[in-house]
Amino acid sequence: MTSTLTPQPVERTKPERPGAVARRRTRVLALPEARWAAAATVLFLLALPLQLTGAPAWAWGPLYALSYVTGGWEPGWEGLKALKERTLDVDLLMVVAALGAAAIGQVMDGALLIVIFATSGALEALATARTADSVRGLLDLAPATATLLSPDGGEQAVSVEELAVGDTVLVRPGERVGADGRVLDGASEVDQATITGEPLPVPKERGDEVFAGTLNGTGALRIRVERDASDSVIARIVRMVQEASETKAPTQLFIEKVEQRYSLGMVAATLAVFLVPIAFGAQLTDALLRAMTFMIVASPCAVVLATMPPLLSAIANAGRHGVLVKSAVVMERLGQVDAVALDKTGTLTEGSPRVTDVRPLPGSGLDEDALLTLAAAAERPSEHPLARAVVEAARERGLDLPGAQDFTSAPGVGVTAVVGGRTVAVGAPARLADDTPGAVAELEESGRTAVLVVVDGTPAGLLGIADRLRPDAAATVTSLAALTGTAPVLLTGDNPRAAAHLAAEAGIDDVRAGLLPQDKLAAVQEMESAGRKVLVVGDGVNDAPALAAAHTGIAMGRAGSDLALETADAVIVRDELAAVPATIALSRRARGLVVQNLVIAGVFIAGLVVWDLAGDLPLPLGVAGHEGSTVLVGLNGLRLLREGAWQRAAAEGNG
Repeated sequence: MTSTLTPQPVERTKPERPGAVARRRTRVLALPEARWAAAATVLFLLALPLQLTGAPAWAWGPLYALSYVTGGWEPGWEGLKALKERTLDVDLLMVVAALGAAAIGQVMDGALLIVIFATSGALEALATARTADSVRGLLDLAPATATLLSPDGGEQAVSVEELAVGDTVLVRPGERVGADGRVLDGASEVDQATITGEPLPVPKERGDEVFAGTLNGTGALRIRVERDASDSVIARIVRMVQEASETKAPTQLFIEKVEQRYSLGMVAATLAVFLVPIAFGAQLTDALLRAMTFMIVASPCAVVLATMPPLLSAIANAGRHGVLVKSAVVMERLGQVDAVALDKTGTLTEGSPRVTDVRPLPGSGLDEDALLTLAAAAERPSEHPLARAVVEAARERGLDLPGAQDFTSAPGVGVTAVVGGRTVAVGAPARLADDTPGAVAELEESGRTAVLVVVDGTPAGLLGIADRLRPDAAATVTSLAALTGTAPVLLTGDNPRAAAHLAAEAGIDDVRAGLLPQDKLAAVQEMESAGRKVLVVGDGVNDAPALAAAHTGIAMGRAGSDLALETADAVIVRDELAAVPATIALSRRARGLVVQNLVIAGVFIAGLVVWDLAGDLPLPLGVAGHEGSTVLVGLNGLRLLREGAWQRAAAEGNG
């Protein structure tokens, strides 16, 4: 039933208000498909007892006719539009079969077909609506208005859509944050479990990032808006889910391609089933009834419905657990991966490195604070995790950072800026100077990342930066190795010694360090050319080329760069590394359900066709068998919406 596979559009002009969840459920129950199916069913149930009790035809005939109209007009109209475009729709075939049954006096049987057909269509629409609804409910978290602060200190309640980047908003205790931004003043604890999955409220103070829809605690916060409402984390979640629902997996596309040829063949076969017996002297009514029954049971409705419900249900379930899979294509491809390449900083590690050492070089004329001030001022415009660590270290020391001009950033190399009239470069020692001091080796041997600060072309000092391995990193590496049959590979721009130190903690043997973005890309292409279906997991700008080139790419959402988030095929919003193997396992379960559905559909179609051709299949039984298999396939696909499906996938992926 291809017409009902089209996802319901997700329209939003303003955030939904409290109580929208209940209204949304009412809308699901009031889907047009559900209303027409209910009307057709009621009319059928009114007509059936009248016919069975011997009432005259004028008493029950109009009721059956109305049942045909209410249950069959929409698929019939869609089928006619498809026919106008030279496409044969199975919906139209079902309506033709029902009308054919009525034409030979089987009015009740045709009405039964219409009723069950309309009911299965309503179930398909419900599956699509529930899929989009499960994650779209995040919109309920976004407040409709925010308190905008004017430069003179005045307050004004405005719609969150009117907020612009750079505006300052006030969030009082107990209110929800109206926009993604950064705290300018105040301190509080913010419950952001809906975005990051953190079970406890997170302390927020000046300089910390906050997200729209999160719940403020007991303090008041002044926040500078950093993203438009349409680009907030919540809005991006909804947009990704909508886009995912609008795509079709390769299996589905193949089925739809075959469906056209199959439907044409089925029409030809139906004509043969009708005309051949007539040629041998069969009764017209008997031949037409057998042909109508054949058309019904041979229609590929269940086959068409076999693919998308499992994949869309898996997308919805993953979305509820903080994994945004951008399309049905991606959900299908995730289950095919047989090799994994992991980034280090922000992926295997927490992505919140700390400055552990500040070492001015002899002859630089700088002390620790002066060196850190120059480095932090140059790094402040950068979004790299190491840059944030340098700026945070300067802030903790209470250093006053001057402005930086002519800022440039080269992924994998470092940054350059003019600070107080001096040209400051901060980055990897091997990239910035050929005569790096022996202190670099000392820092790197201890597992720290060495960052060289060059002032006016002369090495001025070193910063030692350390990051923490994620608590679930080692278990995730083990799980990925078990799922794919191959141990993950570490691809990092960090130095070999620091990378090897951390990889040993995580249980990774294959370490490729000191890589620029193009080197990561080359490594992935090498693995792909060897026949591997590679999954790349990363978070930074330097991971984007590898994410784009891989069979599938997953970005860590919390600290991920915008480029990585846009390039990746899926996003781990909550930054739970363990969600990667769980999502792979869920994808494989979805692919398994697709196979199950195709087997169920094939067995039903083959069995009913053989029965009709070789025996005497009653039309009502053919209708029940065909439409029953369609409903069964649809419900089977919806199994992945349940909470237990994710729990089993998580246990399998992390077991």
